[in-house]
Amino acid sequence: MQAIVERARAPVALGLRAQVLAEGQRLALRAALADRPLALCFGAGVDSTAMMVALHDAGLRPSVITFADTGGERARTYDHLERMQRAVRTWDWPRIEICRKRMLPTTPYKDLYGNCWENETLPSIAFGLSSCSIKFKGHVQDQHLMGVSRGPNRHAPHPAWVDAQERGERFTKLIGFDCSKADRRRASKAEARPACEFDFAYPLQLIGWTREDCVHAITRALGKDFVPVKSACFFCSATKQWELFDMAAHEPELLERAIALERRALTGRHSRFSAVDFGASWDDLVRNADRFPSSNTTVGLGRSFAWAQWALRNGVVDQDFKVQRQKRHRFIEIATAMQAGTASASRCDPDCLSTC
Repeated sequence: MQAIVERARAPVALGLRAQVLAEGQRLALRAALADRPLALCFGAGVDSTAMMVALHDAGLRPSVITFADTGGERARTYDHLERMQRAVRTWDWPRIEICRKRMLPTTPYKDLYGNCWENETLPSIAFGLSSCSIKFKGHVQDQHLMGVSRGPNRHAPHPAWVDAQERGERFTKLIGFDCSKADRRRASKAEARPACEFDFAYPLQLIGWTREDCVHAITRALGKDFVPVKSACFFCSATKQWELFDMAAHEPELLERAIALERRALTGRHSRFSAVDFGASWDDLVRNADRFPSSNTTVGLGRSFAWAQWALRNGVVDQDFKVQRQKRHRFIEIATAMQAGTASASRCDPDCLSTC
């Protein structure tokens, strides 16, 4: 037992500023994961970054680290990816391998945004589904490890996969689900999946970390500059309203692209909106109504609300749906207040923005 404890303490000398695990947490991780081939799925967000910190503190080294790039992440996520690439190099860990779905040469798009644009639709999460994540993230990382025998993604299995197969060992995929109710539900759903080629483990749940614990651990171990923004496509329907203000402030061109995609999808060939059913066209409702009529139909990237309507009502964009960049500092103030919970209203008064 003493030897295990000494090995678990070793990572502090390899680049972490401070230990972040209690002794029981460290031993729990090692008992569950030591001496197993580990594939760490790095999402470049808070949870997966904290998972890496915890594993390193426990003296555990993954065999493979993968990041699935949909082509639609925000610039600050790609910046964080580079920071963590440098961090794992100092830890003597394998580099983070970037995986991306490849298309046929005749396919008129190269990424998830292009897929939605070409097909005049929203990402599947806008309809309560998850195929966009499965297709452009989960499957891509699985194929990166196991190899693909044909098609545009054809490549040989990863050497670490080959080694594990030769030893008769199963890879364990490490997923950064924390102890929040939402992530516990996600883990339960994942456990109910049919048997596949991998085992799955959720290190943050093994040690009982919430998202707040994750932020604290990253700050202690690496510094506050390593606490990332949420990793998600810039047109993801899971985006919170404070994050829309944040995007308007820091990456206005991405918000404009998202709103353009929303309009194309909701007025294109798949649109279910008509003046007969809704009393006005989608465009009319966006420009002239406070909200969409109650409906089970997805009305925009916010599912129950359209980002375009939200942006107009809040003075974030002008009548041509261009972000009002001169209000950047006000957007930052609102985003900060809403994130901290000091802005209780879900919609800010456009008159207050017009004075910025």
